[in-house]
Amino acid sequence: MTALVRYQAALLLRSQRWLAPVLLYLAFLGIGVRPGQPVLDSLGYTAAGLLPVTAWLVRICAGQEPPAARTVVAAAAGGQPRAHLAALLAALGCAGLLGTAATAFVLLISEPSYTRHTVRVPLPAAGLAGLLAAACCVLLGAAVGALCTRPVLHRRGWSVVATVLAALLALVTGGSPAKYAVTGLVTGSLTGTVRVPFLPLVGAAAVAAAAVTVACKLTSVRG
Repeated sequence: MTALVRYQAALLLRSQRWLAPVLLYLAFLGIGVRPGQPVLDSLGYTAAGLLPVTAWLVRICAGQEPPAARTVVAAAAGGQPRAHLAALLAALGCAGLLGTAATAFVLLISEPSYTRHTVRVPLPAAGLAGLLAAACCVLLGAAVGALCTRPVLHRRGWSVVATVLAALLALVTGGSPAKYAVTGLVTGSLTGTVRVPFLPLVGAAAVAAAAVTVACKLTSVRG
């Protein structure tokens, strides 16, 4: 599986299709994150942007091979589910690296205080909360991407529309682990409390695992 994931990651890097979502995310950070802003606010903003970016990267990795190459890789990997899982894991890993780098950057440039700039925020706790919130959004984004591209949806137009709508719903719907994690950071900046989203991370991991399992199993039926 490690070799398959490396192969998929190499395809993604060489194709340069990752440039569009990554540049969009950097522009998103450039608009909403400024030096000296309260750290928890900036971490929440940073985490939220990762969800649609991850879904986009998953769509890229799931469809970056021609059908003939996909068939050859599946035969070598021992089946289409394993090959598809490698593609999803490659996208997930790339999004995770992006989120980790963005979180570290925000911690470096942000002010370790609450919204009113009167009480200091412990950076280790804020960093942990930011990383877990980013992980929640990455996992939910992977779930959205897995369910909104092949083998679940093959038509590109429907896939794009479904991805955009599902990513938006994952960020604003009550009960969503991503919304809970991001809201916890923003609210914590107002109330003076650092909320580490352990439970949302567990929920996001469960949703992502279920979505990836369904998508991989369907590759044997829908290709």
